[in-house]
Amino acid sequence: MTLPKNTKITLIGGGNMARGLIGGLLGHGANPDMITVSDPVASGRTALQRDFAIRTTDDNAAAAGDADVVVLAVKPQQISPVARALAPVLAARTPLVISVAAGIRASDLQRWVGAGVPVVRAMPNRPALIGAGASGLYAGKFVGSAQRALAEQVLRASGLCVWVDTEADLDLVTALSGSGPAYFFRLAELMAEAAAAQGLAPATARMLAAQTLAGAGQLVAAEMDGAQGVDLARMRAEVTSKGGTTEAALAEFDAHGFGAVVAAAQAAAARRSRELAEQFGVAG
Repeated sequence: MTLPKNTKITLIGGGNMARGLIGGLLGHGANPDMITVSDPVASGRTALQRDFAIRTTDDNAAAAGDADVVVLAVKPQQISPVARALAPVLAARTPLVISVAAGIRASDLQRWVGAGVPVVRAMPNRPALIGAGASGLYAGKFVGSAQRALAEQVLRASGLCVWVDTEADLDLVTALSGSGPAYFFRLAELMAEAAAAQGLAPATARMLAAQTLAGAGQLVAAEMDGAQGVDLARMRAEVTSKGGTTEAALAEFDAHGFGAVVAAAQAAAARRSRELAEQFGVAG
């Protein structure tokens, strides 16, 4: 699916996630004249104009006034007042509204922007900044097939998109792919620290750990098969020779409850996602 070139997209908030989406959209052929970012920080607007040749403003309502898609790319604690202030403008045109604010429920978003406005919640992750992201999407009750397709066209510019059937699933997506990059970074960090403690030069250990992480990711990406993903268990088995070094290391992982630790960590992240929804949804 290709985004129509006359689609007007406004991003409220010009931070890292917005920059990732803009870069992806332009890389997929979007017209920079059709993209507007509203952000209160003048230096940020200047940088966006310099880097992407797009339109910028500090007036949210003016930016959203003629948009076909409005992306709410502000922090969870900011989204309620921003969405409420935009409600009159959104009611007049009913553009597709996409929120990338972690943990903010579609029902709260709907209450703030008004009935009839199609709302899609998206949970992208950090690799979206380089077009290698993974986003979970959930459609609110006013979202039809055309808006679903449009949301997918926008988010696919930053990587893989997967629709979930229930909003509760987005808490699990947050724990898996939203927070997931940090888990891999932490594992690579610990691997480098362990190698350094055992005698390898720290700089060498960090370089090897980082490249191992990057290379493993590239191997997985090369084998991705659309909606079917990739057989991670098979890939692990292919590098685990019977009686070899990798088997010895994985046995230690299992002996120390690595699987249980990972499950507990993801449960904690999902729980925190639900807590954020309560904190910032009710407060708004």
